[in-house]
Amino acid sequence: MNRDADDILNELLVIRAQHGDAAAVRMLVQRWQPKLLRHARQLTERDDVAADVVQEAWLAIFRGLHRLQDPATFRSWAYRITHHKSVDWIRQQVRARKLDQAIGNRLVSRETSAASDAANDVEQLRRAMGQLTAEQQLLLRMYYDDQMALSEIATVLGAPVGTLKSRLFDLRKQLKHVIERDST
Repeated sequence: MNRDADDILNELLVIRAQHGDAAAVRMLVQRWQPKLLRHARQLTERDDVAADVVQEAWLAIFRGLHRLQDPATFRSWAYRITHHKSVDWIRQQVRARKLDQAIGNRLVSRETSAASDAANDVEQLRRAMGQLTAEQQLLLRMYYDDQMALSEIATVLGAPVGTLKSRLFDLRKQLKHVIERDST
């Protein structure tokens, strides 16, 4: 496993936080809050809810931090907790409807707004992404935006690494096809 200085610092902060170092706790929150907020916002699609979800996630993270045996897994562990808190919120909001139906409705509104934008390369990618399911978008964002390893994403989403590799391959091919089709 290739570890850089950032990974080592994260591990050190986790160890210090596990031993009750308040400064390490503040630094962990400072380093991870924006990333966890973005993840929660992507799932809940609401800034105010994302902030609440992440606050709940931090409570769970710090309650269970002493049980985290491998500090190197903090990122996937924290994302997983945030992911579960977000999904819990979504489930509460869509009791009468299935989650897939709610995701489909949101995608329709995304595609409509994306279609009205200028047709440049970035916009073509956005439109192509708008045709993906929320779960497909989530996988791409975790891999490319958050630069998470497939093993970490597998932990967060509860899917085998091989399955995620295959999904990423298919998604890249699908995006390429959509962009090429829209360009002609």
